[in-house]
Amino acid sequence: MESIAALEADVPFSSLVTKAPHALLPATGSSGSMATEIPPEKCGKCQCETHQAKSILYQILNKEHGRETKCQLYGSPHDSAGSMGCSCAGRRVVLKMPEATWRRASEVLLKTLNFIRNLPSFYHVPWEDQLVLIQQNWARLFVLGMAQDRVDFDLREISAPSLLKKILLNQSLTASNELDSSSLGASFTEVQKIKHLLWKFWDMDISAKEYAYLKGIVLFNSGCHALKCVLYVQTLQQEAQQALMEFISTVFHRNLSRFAWILQLIASLQDIDADAIEELFFRPILGEATLNILLLETLYIKPDWL
Repeated sequence: MESIAALEADVPFSSLVTKAPHALLPATGSSGSMATEIPPEKCGKCQCETHQAKSILYQILNKEHGRETKCQLYGSPHDSAGSMGCSCAGRRVVLKMPEATWRRASEVLLKTLNFIRNLPSFYHVPWEDQLVLIQQNWARLFVLGMAQDRVDFDLREISAPSLLKKILLNQSLTASNELDSSSLGASFTEVQKIKHLLWKFWDMDISAKEYAYLKGIVLFNSGCHALKCVLYVQTLQQEAQQALMEFISTVFHRNLSRFAWILQLIASLQDIDADAIEELFFRPILGEATLNILLLETLYIKPDWL
């Protein structure tokens, strides 16, 4: 197998194969609104506070009976992201600086596609398996690319008014339709997971060569559903894993604890929601198009149903 790292750095790729019994990555399934800025330093733990609503109308519009719950975000990037038990779980966010961030995200996606396109071993995989690997792993590869290019982003919280609120505030149907047809953002909880993981990668100060091997491990995920040549894909993944271990052992004086920490980060990628990435970074650009189809067309993998 050719060198994965050679695509981003000049380093030989090992042909040794480890005997990893399991895949490292579990399989996966595949502006007109009110906005509140979320400072980057407050994207950690959430703490819900309550205070008295000011009027009966206010209570009705916010679907509360006498009290309103207001979630305030506190904590450092290293705090736990577990806000599932509070109202944060239903909150939606958009990018604070969309144009600049969309541009950076598009550049990362293009680099990711170029990485795959320039990897001959990928095209040795059967066509059906290429389709599976792209559809189920593109989001994880994208997050790796974001981490490597150190793409950070700030968020704004949005809230779509309820139908009752529209009626009572006498909002025009045209304005309502425009709101309904626009993107309502991505889940705050899911985006928080992405930011949390990016910070962890940055803390590890991972090199370009390590990122290249990590992309190989993620791309050749033998745990994907519906793979036909599982053993071959697993072999490619194990080769990338072995090459990463050898590189870390050589450069970091056999510090295999670093190897273990990096593999843990890779396993954490299973929690990334591809839909959240698509909604936050690409939906305003794609419109009604599907990113999966765009990726496949770009890589000249065109299934019969397209």
